[in-house]
Amino acid sequence: MTDINTIKNLRNNHDKSIDHIRKELGVNWRTAKKYADGNNFPKKKKIEKTGMMYEEKWGDILTLWLDEDAKLPKKKRRTNVAYHRELKELDFPGSYRTVCVFVQDWRSTHNDKGAVDKGFERLEHPPADAQLDFGTMEVEHEGAFKDVKTLVMTFPFSNVGFAVALPAENQECLFEGMTQLFHQIGGVPKVIRIDNMSTAVTERKSKYKPAVLTEAYLRFATHYRFNTQVCNPRSGNEKGSVENKVGYIRYNFFPASPSMKDYASLNDKLRTQLIEDRDRNHYEKNVSIIELWEEEKTELLALPDVPYPVFKEIECKANKYNEIKLDQTLIHVPKARNHTKIYAVLTAETYTFYSGSGDIIAEGDRPYMFKKRPIDWASILLDWRKKLRSMEYSRYWKYLPERIKLYLTHNDWKVQAERVDILINLLVTKDMKQINERFYELIGVEPSSDSYNVDWNSYDALGIFPKEVV
Repeated sequence: MTDINTIKNLRNNHDKSIDHIRKELGVNWRTAKKYADGNNFPKKKKIEKTGMMYEEKWGDILTLWLDEDAKLPKKKRRTNVAYHRELKELDFPGSYRTVCVFVQDWRSTHNDKGAVDKGFERLEHPPADAQLDFGTMEVEHEGAFKDVKTLVMTFPFSNVGFAVALPAENQECLFEGMTQLFHQIGGVPKVIRIDNMSTAVTERKSKYKPAVLTEAYLRFATHYRFNTQVCNPRSGNEKGSVENKVGYIRYNFFPASPSMKDYASLNDKLRTQLIEDRDRNHYEKNVSIIELWEEEKTELLALPDVPYPVFKEIECKANKYNEIKLDQTLIHVPKARNHTKIYAVLTAETYTFYSGSGDIIAEGDRPYMFKKRPIDWASILLDWRKKLRSMEYSRYWKYLPERIKLYLTHNDWKVQAERVDILINLLVTKDMKQINERFYELIGVEPSSDSYNVDWNSYDALGIFPKEVV
């Protein structure tokens, strides 16, 4: 623009000829003429799509297929691979990538409701506003894998997080988890944002009506005096803080399925880790999380003098085999048919069956407390057999009973191989727990050497666990 202004100035204000301007500035005569006497209006930038998909028949063919498939259920629509394969049958000269780019461009402006804005509105997060969600984490418990439901609460203002592991996602666990979280926090948030979880919401929020909360949840919220915001359906961004924190906890505090002794010790460990995690800066504010939390927690509501009693009472019916169905599991209760009415009082972890007169007729842990997935030790040991020197570095090594670890730890790789083979053969008819309990009998060794002259019953009774155990 500086050169153009110079040309215009010489021509209009100094009456210079085109030839003079050409010689003085050392430019082409046509360039001097263009900018000296022509208009230099800004032009609208026009983006023209080029390439075989727009200049030849291929784009029209693919557009037709996309229009046709858009009218079908998603599972019946062709994939990009199928589109490319069918175009190739028509002698299409382009690549799979060319097809993908065209399809992506088409879908950005075509769908059932027309083009949509895929961006999100940035939400404000005042102090003492929290978000709540469940996440599923895997742990090892008593020689098997177990899924625990981790209830996570975050405060987006400071990005501080709290979490508690629970056995299930039912209403009793939700209330028990929230009660524990409030005591960890030392107060109650003013507002808690949740998704449309069935334990709290009976009727989802719509465009025209607010969400309808369950009576039990409203009673719980009234006791602790917090307000509830329910997200719009399929709008995870509205509670993005807790969504991210669930993933953060999973990948940082639950790596390679840590061992769990019980829920109390797991939650103590989790609480300690989250407290230590506050010694870092907020991702956006460049201030430490702990400083922001110290400021934010002054805005919390006070805890009530009496905690909310978390339980659920339901009426049960026994079948002709004296079995009562609870948590999709049949529980045998002797002489249950002798009672005309049976009531169950349920907590997050236990059940108690009462007769109509108030007598306890059965009690115990809820069936989901025993839900586990066995560790496939046979397959794991087969893999270790191929890499004997690396098995102590395996993610599964820490789950082995201590005497089995000691048995497999040997300097001679041939002896190691023989011992792995022995365990593989035993696992055909026994599980690892049985092998550990009947170790000397099944392995065929005498506890005479220093390595095996250990009172393992006393050792096991101590409850000694590796560092990974929480």
